[in-house]
Amino acid sequence: MVKSSKLRIAFIHPDLGIGGAERLVVDAALGLQSLGHSVDIYTSHRDQHHCFDETRDGRLSVHHVIPPLPRSIQGKFHIIFAHARQLHLTIHLMCTSARQYDVLFVDQLSTCIPFLRMFCGKRVLLANGAYVEDQRGKNVSILKYIYRFPMDWLEEATTTQADLILANSKFTARVTKSHFSSLRHQLKVVYPDPDIRQVASQRRTLLSLNRFEMKKNAALAIEAFAILRNKDPSTSDVRLVLAEDNIRTLKSLIELAQSNDLTYNVITSLQSRVSRSGLLQAQSTLALLYTPANEHFGIGPVEGMICGLPVLACDSGGPTESIVDQPADQRTGWLCRPQPSVWAEALKEICNLSETDRKVLSQRNWDRAQMMFGMEAMAKSLEEVLEEAVSIGPVDPPGTMASAGILSMMAIFCFPLGK
Repeated sequence: MVKSSKLRIAFIHPDLGIGGAERLVVDAALGLQSLGHSVDIYTSHRDQHHCFDETRDGRLSVHHVIPPLPRSIQGKFHIIFAHARQLHLTIHLMCTSARQYDVLFVDQLSTCIPFLRMFCGKRVLLANGAYVEDQRGKNVSILKYIYRFPMDWLEEATTTQADLILANSKFTARVTKSHFSSLRHQLKVVYPDPDIRQVASQRRTLLSLNRFEMKKNAALAIEAFAILRNKDPSTSDVRLVLAEDNIRTLKSLIELAQSNDLTYNVITSLQSRVSRSGLLQAQSTLALLYTPANEHFGIGPVEGMICGLPVLACDSGGPTESIVDQPADQRTGWLCRPQPSVWAEALKEICNLSETDRKVLSQRNWDRAQMMFGMEAMAKSLEEVLEEAVSIGPVDPPGTMASAGILSMMAIFCFPLGK
Protein backbone atom coordinates (compact mmCIF):
# COMPACT_ATOMS: atom_id res chain seq x y z
CA MET A 1 0.00 0.00 0.00
CA VAL A 2 1.31 3.49 -0.86
CA LYS A 3 1.71 5.46 2.35
CA SER A 4 -0.63 8.45 2.50
CA SER A 5 0.03 11.90 3.95
CA LYS A 6 -0.62 12.47 7.61
CA LEU A 7 -4.26 11.89 8.52
CA ARG A 8 -6.85 13.93 10.41
CA ILE A 9 -8.65 11.47 12.72
CA ALA A 10 -11.66 11.85 15.04
CA PHE A 11 -12.33 9.31 17.80
CA ILE A 12 -15.95 8.96 18.95
CA HIS A 13 -16.19 7.37 22.41
CA PRO A 14 -19.27 7.27 24.71
CA ASP A 15 -17.67 7.66 28.15
CA LEU A 16 -14.10 8.87 28.65
CA GLY A 17 -13.67 7.58 32.20
CA ILE A 18 -11.08 5.18 33.60
CA GLY A 19 -11.14 1.64 32.29
CA GLY A 20 -9.65 -0.72 29.74
CA ALA A 21 -11.71 0.58 26.81
CA GLU A 22 -10.87 4.18 27.69
CA ARG A 23 -7.19 3.34 28.10
CA LEU A 24 -7.20 1.81 24.62
CA VAL A 25 -8.68 4.97 23.10
CA VAL A 26 -6.17 7.18 24.91
CA ASP A 27 -3.19 5.03 23.93
CA ALA A 28 -4.39 4.76 20.33
CA ALA A 29 -4.76 8.55 20.09
CA LEU A 30 -1.35 9.15 21.67
CA GLY A 31 0.30 6.57 19.42
CA LEU A 32 -1.17 8.07 16.27
CA GLN A 33 -0.15 11.56 17.40
CA SER A 34 3.40 10.32 17.88
CA LEU A 35 3.41 9.26 14.21
CA GLY A 36 2.45 12.78 13.15
CA HIS A 37 -1.30 12.38 12.66
CA SER A 38 -3.85 14.94 13.92
CA VAL A 39 -6.24 13.44 16.49
CA ASP A 40 -9.38 14.71 18.27
CA ILE A 41 -11.59 12.79 20.69
CA TYR A 42 -15.36 13.41 20.96
CA THR A 43 -17.24 12.08 23.98
CA SER A 44 -20.61 12.42 25.71
CA HIS A 45 -19.19 12.00 29.21
CA ARG A 46 -15.97 13.00 30.93
CA ASP A 47 -15.53 13.55 34.66
CA GLN A 48 -12.45 15.71 35.29
CA HIS A 49 -11.95 13.87 38.58
CA HIS A 50 -12.25 10.39 37.08
CA CYS A 51 -10.35 10.32 33.81
CA PHE A 52 -6.85 9.62 32.54
CA ASP A 53 -4.37 12.48 32.86
CA GLU A 54 -3.77 12.69 29.12
CA THR A 55 -7.43 13.64 28.54
CA ARG A 56 -7.21 16.39 31.15
CA ASP A 57 -3.76 18.00 30.83
CA GLY A 58 -3.83 19.03 27.17
CA ARG A 59 -1.85 16.17 25.66
CA LEU A 60 -5.00 15.13 23.80
CA SER A 61 -7.66 17.32 22.22
CA VAL A 62 -10.95 16.27 23.85
CA HIS A 63 -14.36 17.67 22.90
CA HIS A 64 -16.89 17.00 25.67
CA VAL A 65 -20.39 17.38 24.23
CA ILE A 66 -22.92 17.20 27.06
CA PRO A 67 -26.19 15.54 25.95
CA PRO A 68 -29.67 16.55 27.20
CA LEU A 69 -30.27 12.91 28.22
CA PRO A 70 -29.41 10.93 31.36
CA ARG A 71 -27.31 7.76 31.26
CA SER A 72 -30.25 5.79 32.70
CA ILE A 73 -33.54 6.16 34.58
CA GLN A 74 -33.38 4.59 38.05
CA GLY A 75 -30.62 2.31 36.81
CA LYS A 76 -32.68 1.07 33.84
CA PHE A 77 -32.56 1.48 30.05
CA HIS A 78 -28.79 1.91 29.84
CA ILE A 79 -28.64 0.57 26.28
CA ILE A 80 -31.35 2.82 24.86
CA PHE A 81 -29.87 5.91 26.47
CA ALA A 82 -26.36 4.99 25.34
CA HIS A 83 -27.55 4.88 21.72
CA ALA A 84 -29.55 8.11 22.11
CA ARG A 85 -26.63 9.96 23.72
CA GLN A 86 -24.30 8.87 20.96
CA LEU A 87 -26.81 10.01 18.36
CA HIS A 88 -26.76 13.46 20.00
CA LEU A 89 -22.95 13.46 19.89
CA THR A 90 -23.05 12.42 16.23
CA ILE A 91 -25.42 15.25 15.26
CA HIS A 92 -23.09 17.73 16.96
CA LEU A 93 -20.09 16.33 15.09
CA MET A 94 -21.91 16.34 11.74
CA CYS A 95 -23.04 19.95 12.21
CA THR A 96 -19.65 21.27 13.27
CA SER A 97 -16.50 19.52 12.16
CA ALA A 98 -17.00 15.99 10.75
CA ARG A 99 -16.06 16.99 7.20
CA GLN A 100 -12.60 18.19 8.23
CA TYR A 101 -11.48 14.66 9.10
CA ASP A 102 -10.08 12.02 6.77
CA VAL A 103 -11.39 9.08 8.78
CA LEU A 104 -13.67 8.61 11.80
CA PHE A 105 -12.82 6.07 14.49
CA VAL A 106 -15.94 4.90 16.36
CA ASP A 107 -15.41 3.04 19.61
CA GLN A 108 -17.93 0.49 20.98
CA LEU A 109 -21.30 1.91 19.87
CA SER A 110 -22.04 1.56 16.17
CA THR A 111 -25.25 3.62 16.06
CA CYS A 112 -23.67 6.63 14.40
CA ILE A 113 -21.95 4.83 11.52
CA PRO A 114 -24.66 5.06 8.80
CA PHE A 115 -25.18 8.76 9.57
CA LEU A 116 -21.48 9.54 9.28
CA ARG A 117 -21.19 7.66 6.01
CA MET A 118 -24.42 8.96 4.44
CA PHE A 119 -24.23 12.62 5.43
CA CYS A 120 -20.49 13.19 5.76
CA GLY A 121 -19.11 10.83 3.12
CA LYS A 122 -16.34 9.65 5.45
CA ARG A 123 -14.76 6.25 5.93
CA VAL A 124 -15.57 4.86 9.36
CA LEU A 125 -13.68 2.35 11.49
CA LEU A 126 -15.40 0.56 14.36
CA ALA A 127 -13.48 -0.73 17.36
CA ASN A 128 -15.66 -3.59 18.57
CA GLY A 129 -13.76 -5.03 21.52
CA ALA A 130 -14.97 -5.84 25.01
CA TYR A 131 -18.38 -4.29 24.23
CA VAL A 132 -19.44 -7.54 22.55
CA GLU A 133 -20.63 -9.63 25.47
CA ASP A 134 -22.00 -13.16 25.57
CA GLN A 135 -25.58 -11.96 26.12
CA ARG A 136 -27.43 -14.05 23.57
CA GLY A 137 -28.28 -17.61 24.19
CA LYS A 138 -28.77 -17.03 27.92
CA ASN A 139 -32.03 -17.66 29.73
CA VAL A 140 -33.69 -14.23 29.87
CA SER A 141 -37.23 -13.09 30.59
CA ILE A 142 -39.60 -12.39 27.72
CA LEU A 143 -39.68 -8.70 28.66
CA LYS A 144 -35.92 -8.45 28.54
CA TYR A 145 -35.91 -10.30 25.22
CA ILE A 146 -38.45 -7.82 23.80
CA TYR A 147 -36.28 -4.97 25.11
CA ARG A 148 -33.01 -6.42 23.80
CA PHE A 149 -34.15 -7.68 20.39
CA PRO A 150 -34.57 -4.32 18.57
CA MET A 151 -31.36 -2.96 20.14
CA ASP A 152 -29.44 -6.08 19.09
CA TRP A 153 -30.86 -5.75 15.59
CA LEU A 154 -29.86 -2.08 15.49
CA GLU A 155 -26.34 -2.89 16.70
CA GLU A 156 -25.86 -5.59 14.08
CA ALA A 157 -27.34 -3.51 11.26
CA THR A 158 -25.15 -0.49 12.02
CA THR A 159 -22.03 -2.58 12.67
CA THR A 160 -22.24 -3.99 9.14
CA GLN A 161 -22.12 -0.41 7.79
CA ALA A 162 -18.53 0.13 9.06
CA ASP A 163 -15.80 0.19 6.42
CA LEU A 164 -13.39 -1.71 8.66
CA ILE A 165 -13.87 -3.32 12.06
CA LEU A 166 -11.12 -3.69 14.64
CA ALA A 167 -10.93 -6.27 17.43
CA ASN A 168 -8.51 -6.38 20.36
CA SER A 169 -7.82 -10.10 19.88
CA LYS A 170 -8.56 -13.02 17.57
CA PHE A 171 -10.89 -14.33 20.27
CA THR A 172 -12.92 -11.08 20.19
CA ALA A 173 -13.07 -11.30 16.41
CA ARG A 174 -14.50 -14.83 16.59
CA VAL A 175 -17.10 -13.80 19.21
CA THR A 176 -18.14 -10.79 17.15
CA LYS A 177 -18.59 -12.90 14.00
CA SER A 178 -20.59 -15.51 15.91
CA HIS A 179 -22.94 -12.86 17.36
CA PHE A 180 -23.43 -10.96 14.10
CA SER A 181 -24.38 -13.59 11.54
CA SER A 182 -24.85 -11.02 8.76
CA LEU A 183 -21.35 -9.59 9.22
CA ARG A 184 -19.18 -10.21 6.16
CA HIS A 185 -16.19 -8.17 7.28
CA GLN A 186 -12.80 -9.71 7.97
CA LEU A 187 -12.02 -8.13 11.33
CA LYS A 188 -8.59 -6.56 11.80
CA VAL A 189 -6.80 -7.43 15.03
CA VAL A 190 -4.87 -4.62 16.75
CA TYR A 191 -3.50 -5.52 20.16
CA PRO A 192 -3.73 -2.83 22.87
CA ASP A 193 -0.70 -1.31 24.54
CA PRO A 194 -0.51 -1.54 28.35
CA ASP A 195 0.04 1.66 30.34
CA ILE A 196 3.01 0.85 32.61
CA ARG A 197 4.64 3.52 34.77
CA GLN A 198 6.02 3.53 38.18
CA VAL A 199 4.00 -1.32 48.14
CA ALA A 200 6.55 -3.33 48.01
CA SER A 201 7.48 -6.11 50.40
CA GLN A 202 10.50 -8.32 50.87
CA ARG A 203 8.18 -11.34 50.85
CA ARG A 204 7.81 -13.26 47.62
CA THR A 205 4.57 -12.17 46.00
CA LEU A 206 1.99 -13.69 43.68
CA LEU A 207 -0.04 -10.87 42.18
CA SER A 208 -3.60 -10.79 40.80
CA LEU A 209 -4.88 -7.56 39.22
CA ASN A 210 -8.59 -7.57 38.38
CA ARG A 211 -11.81 -5.84 39.30
CA PHE A 212 -13.45 -7.63 42.21
CA GLU A 213 -16.37 -8.98 40.20
CA MET A 214 -17.65 -12.55 40.22
CA LYS A 215 -16.91 -13.03 36.51
CA LYS A 216 -13.24 -12.17 37.12
CA ASN A 217 -13.01 -15.26 39.35
CA ALA A 218 -10.52 -13.94 41.92
CA ALA A 219 -11.65 -16.86 44.10
CA LEU A 220 -9.61 -19.16 41.83
CA ALA A 221 -6.41 -17.43 42.94
CA ILE A 222 -7.31 -17.71 46.63
CA GLU A 223 -8.25 -21.40 46.42
CA ALA A 224 -5.16 -22.33 44.41
CA PHE A 225 -2.94 -20.36 46.82
CA ALA A 226 -4.47 -22.15 49.81
CA ILE A 227 -3.72 -25.55 48.23
CA LEU A 228 -0.15 -24.44 47.46
CA ARG A 229 0.51 -23.31 51.04
CA ASN A 230 -0.86 -26.57 52.46
CA LYS A 231 1.14 -28.83 50.14
CA ASP A 232 4.47 -27.03 49.83
CA PRO A 233 6.11 -25.83 53.09
CA SER A 234 8.79 -24.01 51.10
CA THR A 235 6.14 -21.45 50.06
CA SER A 236 5.29 -20.40 53.62
CA ASP A 237 6.86 -16.97 52.99
CA VAL A 238 4.88 -16.37 49.79
CA ARG A 239 1.99 -13.91 49.90
CA LEU A 240 -0.93 -13.45 47.51
CA VAL A 241 -1.94 -9.89 46.63
CA LEU A 242 -5.32 -9.16 45.03
CA ALA A 243 -5.30 -5.56 43.83
CA GLU A 244 -7.91 -3.36 42.16
CA ASP A 245 -10.41 -0.57 42.80
CA ASN A 246 -13.81 -2.27 42.57
CA ILE A 247 -14.68 -4.10 45.78
CA ARG A 248 -18.26 -5.24 45.26
CA THR A 249 -17.34 -8.86 45.94
CA LEU A 250 -14.69 -8.14 48.57
CA LYS A 251 -16.83 -9.60 51.37
CA SER A 252 -17.09 -13.02 49.71
CA LEU A 253 -13.34 -13.06 49.03
CA ILE A 254 -12.62 -12.30 52.68
CA GLU A 255 -14.92 -15.14 53.74
CA LEU A 256 -13.15 -17.47 51.32
CA ALA A 257 -9.75 -16.54 52.76
CA GLN A 258 -11.06 -17.14 56.28
CA SER A 259 -12.48 -20.53 55.36
CA ASN A 260 -9.04 -21.56 54.08
CA ASP A 261 -7.27 -20.33 57.25
CA LEU A 262 -5.45 -17.57 55.38
CA THR A 263 -4.56 -14.33 57.12
CA TYR A 264 -5.26 -11.15 55.17
CA ASN A 265 -5.11 -7.36 55.14
CA VAL A 266 -7.45 -5.02 53.28
CA ILE A 267 -5.66 -1.86 52.13
CA THR A 268 -7.43 1.10 50.53
CA SER A 269 -5.20 3.20 48.30
CA LEU A 270 -6.09 6.56 46.77
CA GLN A 271 -3.36 6.06 44.17
CA SER A 272 -4.36 2.69 42.74
CA ARG A 273 -2.42 3.01 39.47
CA VAL A 274 0.78 3.89 41.36
CA SER A 275 0.22 0.93 43.70
CA ARG A 276 -0.55 -1.33 40.74
CA SER A 277 2.64 -0.37 38.90
CA GLY A 278 4.69 -0.60 42.07
CA LEU A 279 3.50 -4.16 42.66
CA LEU A 280 4.14 -5.17 39.06
CA GLN A 281 7.67 -3.81 39.16
CA ALA A 282 8.62 -4.98 42.65
CA GLN A 283 11.59 -7.38 42.70
CA SER A 284 9.74 -9.62 45.13
CA THR A 285 6.84 -10.27 42.71
CA LEU A 286 7.17 -13.78 41.29
CA ALA A 287 4.29 -13.89 38.81
CA LEU A 288 1.01 -12.34 37.74
CA LEU A 289 -2.13 -14.47 38.20
CA TYR A 290 -4.84 -13.68 35.66
CA THR A 291 -8.00 -15.49 36.72
CA PRO A 292 -10.80 -14.50 34.24
CA ALA A 293 -11.85 -17.04 31.62
CA ASN A 294 -12.79 -16.13 28.05
CA GLU A 295 -11.55 -12.54 28.30
CA HIS A 296 -11.69 -10.75 24.96
CA PHE A 297 -8.08 -9.62 25.29
CA GLY A 298 -7.07 -8.97 28.86
CA ILE A 299 -4.53 -6.19 29.28
CA GLY A 300 -3.36 -7.65 32.62
CA PRO A 301 -1.12 -10.39 31.19
CA VAL A 302 0.64 -7.92 28.91
CA GLU A 303 1.17 -5.54 31.84
CA GLY A 304 2.85 -8.39 33.67
CA MET A 305 4.93 -9.41 30.65
CA ILE A 306 6.24 -5.92 30.01
CA CYS A 307 7.38 -5.84 33.63
CA GLY A 308 9.21 -9.12 33.04
CA LEU A 309 6.78 -11.27 35.01
CA PRO A 310 5.69 -14.77 34.02
CA VAL A 311 1.89 -14.99 33.84
CA LEU A 312 -0.44 -17.76 34.98
CA ALA A 313 -3.77 -17.48 33.15
CA CYS A 314 -6.79 -19.51 32.08
CA ASP A 315 -6.40 -21.44 28.84
CA SER A 316 -9.12 -19.52 26.98
CA GLY A 317 -9.77 -16.16 25.35
CA GLY A 318 -7.23 -13.43 24.74
CA PRO A 319 -4.44 -14.75 27.02
CA THR A 320 -3.94 -17.69 24.62
CA GLU A 321 -2.71 -15.09 22.12
CA SER A 322 -0.52 -13.04 24.47
CA ILE A 323 1.04 -15.90 26.48
CA VAL A 324 3.25 -18.70 25.15
CA ASP A 325 3.01 -21.90 27.21
CA GLN A 326 4.58 -24.43 24.83
CA PRO A 327 7.21 -25.29 23.77
CA ALA A 328 9.02 -24.93 27.08
CA ASP A 329 12.06 -23.23 25.58
CA GLN A 330 9.81 -20.39 24.34
CA ARG A 331 7.55 -20.20 27.38
CA THR A 332 6.48 -16.81 28.73
CA GLY A 333 3.86 -18.15 31.14
CA TRP A 334 1.39 -20.89 32.01
CA LEU A 335 -2.06 -21.49 30.49
CA CYS A 336 -4.13 -23.79 32.71
CA ARG A 337 -7.68 -24.99 33.21
CA PRO A 338 -9.44 -22.78 35.80
CA GLN A 339 -9.31 -25.42 38.54
CA PRO A 340 -7.67 -24.64 41.91
CA SER A 341 -5.70 -27.91 42.04
CA VAL A 342 -4.30 -27.38 38.53
CA TRP A 343 -3.37 -23.80 39.32
CA ALA A 344 -1.73 -24.86 42.59
CA GLU A 345 0.62 -27.16 40.65
CA ALA A 346 1.55 -24.32 38.30
CA LEU A 347 2.13 -22.01 41.28
CA LYS A 348 4.43 -24.57 42.85
CA GLU A 349 6.47 -24.68 39.65
CA ILE A 350 6.60 -20.87 39.52
CA CYS A 351 7.66 -20.50 43.16
CA ASN A 352 10.46 -23.05 42.74
CA LEU A 353 12.01 -21.61 39.59
CA SER A 354 15.76 -21.10 39.77
CA GLU A 355 17.10 -17.56 39.59
CA THR A 356 18.58 -18.32 36.17
CA ASP A 357 15.28 -19.61 34.79
CA ARG A 358 13.47 -16.61 36.27
CA LYS A 359 15.83 -14.18 34.50
CA VAL A 360 15.41 -15.99 31.18
CA LEU A 361 11.60 -15.88 31.54
CA SER A 362 11.73 -12.21 32.47
CA GLN A 363 13.71 -11.24 29.38
CA ARG A 364 11.55 -13.42 27.14
CA ASN A 365 8.37 -11.78 28.46
CA TRP A 366 9.73 -8.26 28.04
CA ASP A 367 10.87 -8.97 24.49
CA ARG A 368 7.51 -10.45 23.47
CA ALA A 369 5.52 -7.62 25.05
CA GLN A 370 7.60 -4.95 23.32
CA MET A 371 7.51 -6.68 19.95
CA MET A 372 3.79 -7.49 19.86
CA PHE A 373 2.05 -5.08 22.23
CA GLY A 374 4.16 -1.94 22.64
CA MET A 375 2.83 1.55 21.87
CA GLU A 376 4.81 1.76 18.63
CA ALA A 377 3.49 -1.62 17.43
CA MET A 378 -0.11 -0.65 18.22
CA ALA A 379 0.20 2.80 16.64
CA LYS A 380 1.70 1.43 13.43
CA SER A 381 -0.99 -1.27 13.19
CA LEU A 382 -3.69 1.37 13.62
CA GLU A 383 -2.00 3.63 11.08
CA GLU A 384 -2.02 0.84 8.49
CA VAL A 385 -5.73 0.17 9.06
CA LEU A 386 -6.65 3.86 8.92
CA GLU A 387 -4.70 4.34 5.70
CA GLU A 388 -6.41 1.28 4.27
CA ALA A 389 -9.79 2.82 5.08
CA VAL A 390 -8.90 6.12 3.42
CA SER A 391 -7.53 4.36 0.33
CA ILE A 392 -10.85 2.56 -0.30
CA GLY A 393 -12.10 5.67 -2.09
CA PRO A 394 -15.42 7.58 -2.11
CA VAL A 395 -18.17 6.31 0.17
CA ASP A 396 -21.07 4.49 -1.46
CA PRO A 397 -24.33 5.06 0.43
CA PRO A 398 -25.79 1.95 2.08
CA GLY A 399 -28.68 0.13 0.41
CA THR A 400 -32.08 1.79 0.49
CA MET A 401 -33.79 -0.91 2.55
CA ALA A 402 -30.98 -1.13 5.09
CA SER A 403 -30.82 2.66 5.45
CA ALA A 404 -34.59 2.98 5.87
CA GLY A 405 -34.66 0.24 8.49
CA ILE A 406 -31.80 1.71 10.48
CA LEU A 407 -33.15 5.26 10.42
CA SER A 408 -36.66 4.09 11.35
CA MET A 409 -35.35 2.08 14.28
CA MET A 410 -33.31 5.03 15.51
CA ALA A 411 -36.28 7.35 15.25
CA ILE A 412 -38.52 4.97 17.21
CA PHE A 413 -36.11 4.19 20.02
CA CYS A 414 -33.95 7.29 20.29
CA PHE A 415 -35.61 10.52 19.22
CA PRO A 416 -38.64 10.29 21.57
CA LEU A 417 -36.25 10.24 24.51
CA GLY A 418 -35.12 13.78 23.72
CA LYS A 419 -38.62 15.27 24.12
